[in-house]
Amino acid sequence: MSDETRTGQKEAMLSGELYLADDPELAADALHAAVLSERYNATSAADPEARHAVLAELLGEVGEGVEVRPPLRVDYGYRTTIGPRTFINFGAVLLDVARITVGADVQMGPNVQLLTPTHPIDPEQRRAKWEAAEPITIGDNVWLGGGVIVCPGVTIGENTVVGAGAVVTKDLPANVVAVGNPARVIRTIGGGPEA
Repeated sequence: MSDETRTGQKEAMLSGELYLADDPELAADALHAAVLSERYNATSAADPEARHAVLAELLGEVGEGVEVRPPLRVDYGYRTTIGPRTFINFGAVLLDVARITVGADVQMGPNVQLLTPTHPIDPEQRRAKWEAAEPITIGDNVWLGGGVIVCPGVTIGENTVVGAGAVVTKDLPANVVAVGNPARVIRTIGGGPEA
């Protein structure tokens, strides 16, 4: 592949266009994130200040009172922001090729995956290793049960609850409960005691 073809791959990725991930600048960013992730995942539970310091270095923004239990996996780290008082349980995978924005007071069960990367349907483009990504936004006070997968381009509205094991392929509004694969809304939240 010529140098001309490689020019601007990071800029293309950041703008949501097709790009080639084996670009040297992107590879350096990914290596930096991998090294910081290793450090984070090796931190002692007995030293929460050190753990938080590494997390703040790894991610784009980390709000006050955030707890992320290792292990944590990211693509780049700097494309992820987590709002205050959010709790993310063991085994989170945050593939942040596009922006991942997690609001305040969010609860995520173990093994939740937020996956922004996409790949072309066209087999020749895919064989040539082109890829892209679409951002994911998780609203304030959302609860994602264990093993939830959120697909590229999805926004989940505030206060929404997504049942364990659900695969969220489309936006979910605020104040609903959604379950299944693909996730579907089964009821609204609010206005009285839970059903």
